[in-house]
Amino acid sequence: MRLQLSPEDQAFREEMRAFFTSAVPQSIRDTVAARRELTKDQLVESQRVLNAAGLAVPHWPVEWGGRGWTPLQRHIWHEEMMAACVPPPLAFNATMIGPVIAAFGNQQQKERFLPPTANMDIWWCQGFSEPDAGSDLASLRTTAVRDGDHWVVNGQKTWTTLGQYADWIFCLARTDPTAEKRQRGISLLLFPMDTPGVTLRPIELIDGGREVNEVFFEDVVVPAENLVGEENQGWGIAKFLLGNERVGVAPVAMIKRLMAQAKQHAAEITVGGAPLSADPLLAARIAELENEVLALELTAIRVVANSADGKPHPASSVLKLRGTELQQAATELLVDIAGPASVASFAGEDSDVPGWARVATPSYLNYRKASIYGGSNEVQRTIIAGSILGL
Repeated sequence: MRLQLSPEDQAFREEMRAFFTSAVPQSIRDTVAARRELTKDQLVESQRVLNAAGLAVPHWPVEWGGRGWTPLQRHIWHEEMMAACVPPPLAFNATMIGPVIAAFGNQQQKERFLPPTANMDIWWCQGFSEPDAGSDLASLRTTAVRDGDHWVVNGQKTWTTLGQYADWIFCLARTDPTAEKRQRGISLLLFPMDTPGVTLRPIELIDGGREVNEVFFEDVVVPAENLVGEENQGWGIAKFLLGNERVGVAPVAMIKRLMAQAKQHAAEITVGGAPLSADPLLAARIAELENEVLALELTAIRVVANSADGKPHPASSVLKLRGTELQQAATELLVDIAGPASVASFAGEDSDVPGWARVATPSYLNYRKASIYGGSNEVQRTIIAGSILGL
C-alpha cells in the first residue's frame, strides 16, 4: 500500500518544514538534536516563537488561538516539528490544561488563563498521581474542603514533571469523601505553586535527572473561583485530559531521527577493521526496527485520517503502545552501538567519549517512563481489547 498526500497537504507540509527550520533558534534545535536537556528559558522561547506565528496551540478552539486544521494537518505539524528538532509546546499547557479550560472553564477562566497559557506566561504542572494513586487514579487521597469562599487542600502528589519550573498547578482533589463511587467525589482546582502551604521536593531519577518532584499541600487556601467545571465532576474532566494526552504519542519523526543517528554512529565505529554497520546482525536489527517504524507511521496516518469530531480514535491506544515500545527500542539500540562508551554517562565535556555516547544510557533509562505515562501500556492493551477487539 502506498499513501500519498494531496497537493494541498504536501504544500502544508512544506510550509511547516520551512517555518520550523528557519524561525526557531538553531541553538535550541541543536540542543534537541544532541539529546541534551533544554533549559526553562529555551522551552519558553521556543513556544513563544510558535505562538507568535499561531502554531503553538492549533488544536484549541479558533477563538483562543486554534487553527481549525484537519487531523491530518495536525499530524503533519507535529511530525515536521519533531523532524526539525523543535521542542513541542509544553504538554501541560498546550495539550492538557488548555483544552480543559477551553471545554469546561467559565468565560472568566478562559479569558484569564488561555492567552498566557498558550504564550507560556504561565507554566503549568500536573497534580494527578499520588504515592498510592497512579494507574488507579480514582483512589487519590488529596482532599479539598470547602470553607466559605475558598477550598482548603491537604495531601501529596508525586511524579510532578518539571514542577520546579511551574507557576501554577492543576490539581485533582477529593471533594466528597462520602460519594458512593470514588470517581464521583473528585474535583479539579487551579492554584499558584507559591501559595502558602505548597512544598516541592525533587526526586532524583536513575538517569541522574531531576525532572520529577513530590509536591505536598498543607492547608493550602484556594479561591472557590478556581474550581474548573462543576464540583465533584473532576473525573470526567480528568478522562478528557488524559485522552488529549495520548494524542501525538507515536512520535514517528523523533524515532526516525534516533534511527538515523544510530546508523551514522554505527558507520563511524570500526570493529576488526570494518565499520560496525557492516555487522549482519546489527544491520538486520536496524532493518527490522525501520520496518516497524514504517508500519507505525502508516497506522498513524490512517488513524488521523479517520478521526472525527475532535475525539481521539480508539486506535490511538495502538499508537501509544507501539510508539513507546519503538522509542525504547531505538534508545536501546544507541546504547548497544555505543558499547563500553555508554557507561560514561556522567563524564564532563572534557571527556574523550563522544557526546552522543555520554547521553545514550541516560536517554535509554529516561525513556522507560514512556510505557507508563499517559496510561500505562497494560492499560492500553485493556482499551484495545475492549474498544477495538470487542473482547
